[in-house]
Amino acid sequence: MTTPKQRAVGGATLLVAAGLLGTLGGSASGAVASNAEAGTAVTHADLSPLNNAAAHGTADVTVNGRQINVSLDANRLLKGMPHAQHIHFGAKARHECPSVRDDDNADHRLNTVEGTPAYGPVRVSLTKRGDTSSKSTLAVNRFPKAHHREVHYDRDGIHVSRKVADAIRAGNAVVVIHGIDYNGNGKYDFRGAGKSELDPSLPAEATDPVTCGVLNLVSSNDSGPESGGGDGGTLPLPLPLP
Repeated sequence: MTTPKQRAVGGATLLVAAGLLGTLGGSASGAVASNAEAGTAVTHADLSPLNNAAAHGTADVTVNGRQINVSLDANRLLKGMPHAQHIHFGAKARHECPSVRDDDNADHRLNTVEGTPAYGPVRVSLTKRGDTSSKSTLAVNRFPKAHHREVHYDRDGIHVSRKVADAIRAGNAVVVIHGIDYNGNGKYDFRGAGKSELDPSLPAEATDPVTCGVLNLVSSNDSGPESGGGDGGTLPLPLPLP
């Protein structure tokens, strides 16, 4: 039986809880602008499945100073349900997608917190409108729904910090999409995997990661070094699912 709390998952807004500088040598010296202010960089991620899902896709992020333009396409998602999607980065993270080795409690699934050592905390919430900060991590009614099991997302002019802009350029940022139907009943519910570790009023199905990819540098017209990260060798999780 579906409770009112379960029905609210698709529509309620629920929230959870330095740039690089250099100096010029010689007779005159001054601060050098960070890569985030040096030009345009184009990055791309191939999104691979997590949690034995079939979801996959691509993401393209163009960095212009401290603004980003995002284009994301994903398919094989849960039809008709909202899917939270973010750009993650952490200075101490591994800058990759999580693998089965990150399943700390050996329950045969990865939750969002277990993936954090790999991809870091949320830095950008890829909402359809309004705020795009980490404050909107679970702004469910502003994330796209997967009509026909697909999400096609485009948003330009998202403001980010210098630190995040530099991380994207350096190949250290990761795109993660959340939301998976473990028990195959066509909705997010508590019977699939219990409560979310992010918000106990939400099912874990609504917040567990379903697909992930590292943003790698494709081209750049700035003068900084071009570098990219790998995808960390993401592995599927073993059956059985809970």
